[in-house]
Amino acid sequence: MDFDLSEEQRMLKESVDRLLEDRYSFEQRKTYTRAADGWSRELWKQYADLGLLGVPFSQDHGGFGGGPVETMILMEAFGKALVLEPYFATVILFGGAVKIAGSEAQKADLLPKVAEGKLLGAFAHSERDSRYDLADVKTTAKKDGTGWVLDGEKTVVIHGDCADKLVVSARVSGGQRDKDGLALFLVDAKAPGVTRKGYPTQDSLRAADITLKGVKVAASDVLGEPGKAYAAIEKIAQSAIQALSAEAVGGMQEMLDITVEYLKTRQQFGVPIGSFQALQHRAVDMLVATEQARSMAMFAAMMVDEKDAEERAKAISACKVHIGKSGRYVGQQSIQLHGGIGMTLEYKVGHYFIRSTMIEILFGDTDHHLAALARAGGLIPAGTTA
Repeated sequence: MDFDLSEEQRMLKESVDRLLEDRYSFEQRKTYTRAADGWSRELWKQYADLGLLGVPFSQDHGGFGGGPVETMILMEAFGKALVLEPYFATVILFGGAVKIAGSEAQKADLLPKVAEGKLLGAFAHSERDSRYDLADVKTTAKKDGTGWVLDGEKTVVIHGDCADKLVVSARVSGGQRDKDGLALFLVDAKAPGVTRKGYPTQDSLRAADITLKGVKVAASDVLGEPGKAYAAIEKIAQSAIQALSAEAVGGMQEMLDITVEYLKTRQQFGVPIGSFQALQHRAVDMLVATEQARSMAMFAAMMVDEKDAEERAKAISACKVHIGKSGRYVGQQSIQLHGGIGMTLEYKVGHYFIRSTMIEILFGDTDHHLAALARAGGLIPAGTTA
């Protein structure tokens, strides 16, 4: 199998790497966190000018015409830089929801605006008691003439405080945890009845708790068929995990590079501590874990568009398990090998570990996906030989 990047993919990687190298030092990132939004609007415009916001969308919808590999390239670069801008929320989640579940008219209307940087979006799905169950939705949508009325609460909506539009999941029928009876709605974030409470998350990003009281939604703002949205929600979550896996690999690589550099420069007993064999072994183990995670991120990129839903789900769960384990190991080793300085917020390696722990719990933690993979019979069926 050919893992080499195409000429266009190499150009994409070089352009985003160059931009982030110039504009995203650790000190510059601190400055961006103090902005009104908690991220840089100026950089967001540059992402749009470079075509980064349209990477996953077709050229018919103002995009780059890329796919999971291009997303992997971008997200790995964003992971290395600890990017704060709402790319994941707007392009991967909101844009992905429209791309997966939207009609041609909805795609033609919304995706070009996302690609041009003129529309910020968020995916309002998680609820206080839902944990990792994608079907656990209490928010209701009741028919009102030709439209709908939404009531409920959504929690930890990533970058929901700055979004212009929301994709909101709600139940039109069935019990709280039934897979049948779910629907997706496009909601103006400033519509009457929508209340948002924004706050910073521990990884310096932003999120919001959103309350919907009697929010009216037109029939034209329903994504897909009402009551049949679970498959789309599952695919949105799987696409999110694929993107997060690539971001995690970028963070792991940076933690490894920072730690190796520290081992070369920090001296003890008159010599660099990197000359001690025990520490060399630990650095090698970090390298192995990072490369294994990279392989699984590539596997997720290849499988996220797999038509067989069961095989796709197993592959994504397997990737999430391995990313979670590798991210934790690399992060813990990087902190320990740095000693006390690794625990301080003034030093950047701790920020990568914090982001890694957040990625580990988004859309199902390691234990959740390990259990799901076990129930599905494992990635490779028992008795199968190579």
